[in-house]
Amino acid sequence: MVKKTMRLTTLSALFFSVLLTTSAKVSVLTLAVVLPVDATAQEAERKTRRVPTLRSRVYEQFSRAQAAADEDNVAGALQILDEVKDKSSSMNSYELAMMYNFYGFIYYGNEQFDKAIESFKLVVEQAPIPETFEQTTLFSLAQLYMMRGEFNLAVEALDRWEALSTGTIPPRNRIIKAQAYYQNKQYEEAINLIEGAIADHEAEGYQVDESWLILQRAVYYELKQPEKVKDVLVKMVKMFNEPKYWIQLAGMYGELEEERKQLAIMEAAYQQGFIETSSDTFNLAQLYYFNEAPYKSARLMEQAMETGLLERNLRNLKFTAQSWNLAKETKKAIPVMQEAAALSADGELDAQLSQLYMNNEQWAQAIAAADKAIEKGDLRNPGIPHLVKGMSLFNQKQYALALNELAEAEKYAQSKRMAQQWGQYFQSEIQRLEASGS
Repeated sequence: MVKKTMRLTTLSALFFSVLLTTSAKVSVLTLAVVLPVDATAQEAERKTRRVPTLRSRVYEQFSRAQAAADEDNVAGALQILDEVKDKSSSMNSYELAMMYNFYGFIYYGNEQFDKAIESFKLVVEQAPIPETFEQTTLFSLAQLYMMRGEFNLAVEALDRWEALSTGTIPPRNRIIKAQAYYQNKQYEEAINLIEGAIADHEAEGYQVDESWLILQRAVYYELKQPEKVKDVLVKMVKMFNEPKYWIQLAGMYGELEEERKQLAIMEAAYQQGFIETSSDTFNLAQLYYFNEAPYKSARLMEQAMETGLLERNLRNLKFTAQSWNLAKETKKAIPVMQEAAALSADGELDAQLSQLYMNNEQWAQAIAAADKAIEKGDLRNPGIPHLVKGMSLFNQKQYALALNELAEAEKYAQSKRMAQQWGQYFQSEIQRLEASGS
């Protein structure tokens, strides 16, 4: 991490993230650290408490430490503070609090977070100090506890902050507390805070931070309230129009078994160029297939394989061929099923290919594919290739061989009835043909 010079004359803007899951950032929070100020600012900061004054000789030492810190001389700044600390017995509560706050700020800037926490804890142990000073330090402690994963301590710090407050609790405080509850799996407590914070923020005319909605969505999901998860995602799609939110919204419609809406959202995302991954592309193709749009399914699969987004593997080829077949595009289905069957160790796809050939009246190819299916074996319905061969041989006027194949098909329970029906038809046709001299 690149260290930046610490400007100690104003509040610092130091940021860190709290993670909801291994893949999603929940919020970026500001760590506000109170730093030495002049006497006029001290007087305004005291609020209702009567607190001692920051004396000039102590202030001068803090200014020296500040100058060292401004030059990135952390060791020098700490050495000056240590010199001040050696005389702590003569310092008043406000001076001690400012000193420990200064320590905490420097430790934080140097990524010594445990020492920063200990320093800030010492700040709020001093009494009396200005209420705003105590509140700001408690807020910083809450954020540091969150960063360290000490969520119960974060809640305690925020409770102390609230005890000092005479007005409405700001939404950001409630969100941090909700994050802590979320991490502790206290979802009911978390959602009450989130809902209130968002409602109040919006009532004041402000747009809600994206991270707040991410947290709200996550808590609703843990509470097993998919309808509310969906509502949050609808809001996020409208506000931010991010590809991931379109995909997640489609997924929630799927979980709610609203497949038509799921398809509509996925198709809208596709039209905007938001379908970018192989998994999302395949999911959209499946939605087309199961919502009676197999032609769109097949076209999407073909395009994705042509561009390399999808591999020409067994799964994708098989699904594409089945989509073409369902779309009554047999000629387009055949070459894709050929490619898929060549990759398959069992004979199942060869059996399907034989049926495609038969439907296209390619009798010789149907017989060859059926033979291949029988040779590979491991078929769900071993009688199907024999049925295909029988019907194809009959159309080639090889009647005896056709009947032999039907007899083979009768040996399997799944195809026995169909084989018998076709056998009866073949016999009657053969007799009719013989009678007519054909």
